[in-house]
Amino acid sequence: MVEMKVFGLALDEDSQVPVLVLKDLEEKTALPIWIGAMEAMAISLALNGVKLPRPMTHDLLLSTLESLGGKILSVNVVSLKDGTFYAEIEVDQGGSVRKIDCRPSDGIALALRASAPIAVAEDVLEQASTDSIGEGKPVLQSDDAKEWNELLEKLNVDENKYKM
Repeated sequence: MVEMKVFGLALDEDSQVPVLVLKDLEEKTALPIWIGAMEAMAISLALNGVKLPRPMTHDLLLSTLESLGGKILSVNVVSLKDGTFYAEIEVDQGGSVRKIDCRPSDGIALALRASAPIAVAEDVLEQASTDSIGEGKPVLQSDDAKEWNELLEKLNVDENKYKM
């Protein structure tokens, strides 16, 4: 497993689908993962330290795990099959380590909230990584992060039909 960090969020120019970009700690290898808009929002909220008045789904899941005595040890992207990434949340519950299947985007949203490490299997990196994604831009200062920040700033919890 290779430890990675969230480098940023971007939009695929052709499909307008959000892309999560992970980079190794030396910033030599990048792994782009296409994700859903809601997962991108959850990751962006965590990256920007935005606290909402009510817990969102990933906040609730982390709170539930912790209330039951669990601690997220890591989130690992473990395989890539037919274009789909698979991940596991590694949880310690009273000395018993459990691996819970998840989508990488959900696992990473949790890892960011729990300050847990993110890792990717070497064979996944061999199949899908690149070294051609940007050089050293901080996560929160990229153009795409600015767009996400603007979207978050426009979000008005009081105007939504359902309270968060």
